[in-house]
Amino acid sequence: MAALLEKSVSGTKRKKGATTVLWALGTVWVSCLMARGVKGGLILLCLYKTHSKQKFKSPKIDNDTQEPVNCTNHTAYVACYPAPNVTCKDFSGNDTQFTGKEIGFYRPIECRNVNGYSYKVAVALSLFLGWLGADRFYLGYPALGLLKFCTVGFCGIGSLIDFILISMQIVGPSDGSSYIIDYYGARLTRLSITNETFRKPQIYP
Repeated sequence: MAALLEKSVSGTKRKKGATTVLWALGTVWVSCLMARGVKGGLILLCLYKTHSKQKFKSPKIDNDTQEPVNCTNHTAYVACYPAPNVTCKDFSGNDTQFTGKEIGFYRPIECRNVNGYSYKVAVALSLFLGWLGADRFYLGYPALGLLKFCTVGFCGIGSLIDFILISMQIVGPSDGSSYIIDYYGARLTRLSITNETFRKPQIYP
């Protein structure tokens, strides 16, 4: 029994030692990102020499669209400020030492393309004027809007259904754009199953 305990303790020590060595090596030279540099589109390879990481500032939000400024094709860029003691080396071999105040590169973040359709306006129209089809006219569905107008919201049933669908953000603008919703407000993310997502292995904490 004592021999078995000795073996398990020594095995645990070996595992801890290997983990410590790997962690030390990983923190000494860890490749950061192949990212666009600030000066002249220079590509930088950041090497961490400490446990420090880069710091990303919150994106600047456009008041009209409630999305990050310069959002194009569902992508915007946020400035990255490498922490002190981080060295970036370009392909020419030139080193740049950061102090934590300079922009190292820009990190791409996901954003939504909007086209002027407000979520609050759509919900208000559906609640108060849905029986006249105002919500469907606003979202770009004139045929359904006219049908609701002529049938008084399908005798109220269609108005109720549309109100639920618009409130849950299931029905959106006809052009495929997203609603304008407060950037830090309540947004729904639609989950869909495709061949890629179905086959992707699930990782649990």
